[in-house]
Amino acid sequence: MQLDLDNLPSDTALLHRLVRDIASVIAHRNSEIQRLQAIIKQLRRAQFGRRSERLDADQLALGLEDLDIDLSAVEADQASVETSAPTQKLQPKRKPLPDHLPREEVVLNVDSEGCACCGGALHAVGESVSEMLDWVPAQLRVVRICRPKYACRSCGTITQAPAPERPIAGGLATPAMLAQVLVSKYCDHTPLYRQAQIFARHGVELERSTLAGWVGGACWWFAALHDRLCEHMFASDHLFADDTPIPVLDPGRGRTKTGRLWVYARDQRNWGGPEPPAAVYVFAPDRKAERPVAHLAHFKGVLHVDGYAGFERLTDAGNITLAACWAHTRRKFYEIAQAEDTPNAHEALRRIASLYAVEAQVRGQSPAHRLATRRALAKPIVDSLRLWLEVQLPQLPGRGNLAEAIRYALSRWDGLTRFLHDGRIELDTNSVERAIRPVALGRKNHLFAGSDGGGERWAILCSLIETCKLNEVEPYAYLRDVLQRMVDGHPISRLDELLPWAWNAQHPVKT
Repeated sequence: MQLDLDNLPSDTALLHRLVRDIASVIAHRNSEIQRLQAIIKQLRRAQFGRRSERLDADQLALGLEDLDIDLSAVEADQASVETSAPTQKLQPKRKPLPDHLPREEVVLNVDSEGCACCGGALHAVGESVSEMLDWVPAQLRVVRICRPKYACRSCGTITQAPAPERPIAGGLATPAMLAQVLVSKYCDHTPLYRQAQIFARHGVELERSTLAGWVGGACWWFAALHDRLCEHMFASDHLFADDTPIPVLDPGRGRTKTGRLWVYARDQRNWGGPEPPAAVYVFAPDRKAERPVAHLAHFKGVLHVDGYAGFERLTDAGNITLAACWAHTRRKFYEIAQAEDTPNAHEALRRIASLYAVEAQVRGQSPAHRLATRRALAKPIVDSLRLWLEVQLPQLPGRGNLAEAIRYALSRWDGLTRFLHDGRIELDTNSVERAIRPVALGRKNHLFAGSDGGGERWAILCSLIETCKLNEVEPYAYLRDVLQRMVDGHPISRLDELLPWAWNAQHPVKT
C-alpha cells in the first residue's frame, strides 16, 4: 500500500479507516514474520539440538534458504507499507564491507549550484555516503606469449627466449584456469560437464574430456604435496580417523563399486596445541582393516575413532591408543529413544548430555585445566553412568536394542573414558566428521568417481582444500599460487613452505 503524503484526504472518517487498514496490514505482516521465524528456530533446533540426527544437513540448508527468502520478502513488503509513516530508523545488523574490495565511486550531485528557495550560491557542508555490493562477472581471457627472434649479422645465430614451462605440456590452461576448474569441482562441487556448460555460455567450447585432462595434469603436480601433508599429519601424536564410501565406476561390470576415502584429521585448537589443523584423505578400494594399518604404520599416539572394529588392529604394536567416541555411543540411545520412547534411553541421553555440559566449560582451556575439571566434574558422572548401565543390562531382553546399545558402550568403556586421563583427548570424533561432510556433498553432485584414479585425485584435492579451509586460506588463491610456483621450479626439498598453514603465514588473510 502506497500513500501520497502530499495529497491526503481531508475526511476524518476516511483517515481513521486508512490508519486502521495500515495497522491491520502491519499486524498481518508481523504475524507472518513471527511464524517464519518460529519455523527457522524449529529447524535449527532439529539440526543442532537433541534431534539433530533427524535432518540431513544439506536439506536443512535448502529449507533455511527458502524460509529466509520468504522472510525477506515479507519484511520488504512491510517496509513498503511503513514508509508512509515516520518510523525510527533500524540499526544495520550486517557487517561493513571489507576494505580490500575495490571501490567505484558514483557521485550524485544536485542539478543546480543555486538555491532552489532563494537563488543564493550553494556551498558544500558535507556528504552522505552509502555502499552497495556489486558483482563483476568472471571473464575469460587469452594470454598471448610472444618470443621475438634475433639473428646475429655476423654468424647468423638465432637467439630467442626459452618457452615458459606449462602446467600441462601443450595445454591451453594457465595455473589460474586450472585452479578455477579444481576449486569448482572439489570445493564448490560442480561436475566437469556443468563447468563445460558454463564456459560455453562465455563463448568458449571446452569438452568435458579436455577439462578432465586438465584435472589429471594438475593433480600430478599436487601429488607430492599431498604425500608431504600425510607425512606431516602422521608425525603428530593426536589424530581423528574415519572413513566414508564413494561410488567408483566399474566398467567391467557396467555399474559402480564402493570405494572408500579414509579421512584423518588433526585439530588441537580446543586445547591450544602447537600443530595447525589439517585433514588428509586417502583413497582405498575397500574397507579392510589393513588400510588404516598401512596408513598409520609410523603413527604413534592417540587416535580418536568410531566403533569400526578394524581399528582395534592398530593397537597390536602398542604404539597407538584408541579413544572412543561418545557421540556414536549417544546415537545408539538416541535412535532407541526416538523409535521406542523408552525411559532408560532418555535417561542415558540425559547423563551423556551432562558430560558434554562439563566439556563446554573447558573448551579452549589448557590440557592441565581440562584434565583437572574433568576429574572433578565429569568422572563422577562417568562412574555413575557405568554403574547404572551395568544394573540395567541384566534386566533387559538380551537381544533387545537397548541391551545392544548398553553392550556397545560397556565394551568400549576404556576408550570412552580415555579423556579422563589426558586433557588433550576429545569426547568425540566430530573433527573428522566435519571433514567428511564436503565429501558427502561432493558425492551427491559428482554421483561417482570414474575410476580408482579418480578416487585418488579426489583424495589429493580434498586434502589440500579442506586443510586450506581449516587454516582460513582461500582455496583458489592457494592452488593458483602453489601451482605457479611448482611450474616455475619450486624445489621439492622445500615442500613444507607450500603447506597451507605455511603459505598462509606468507599471505595473511585480508579483512
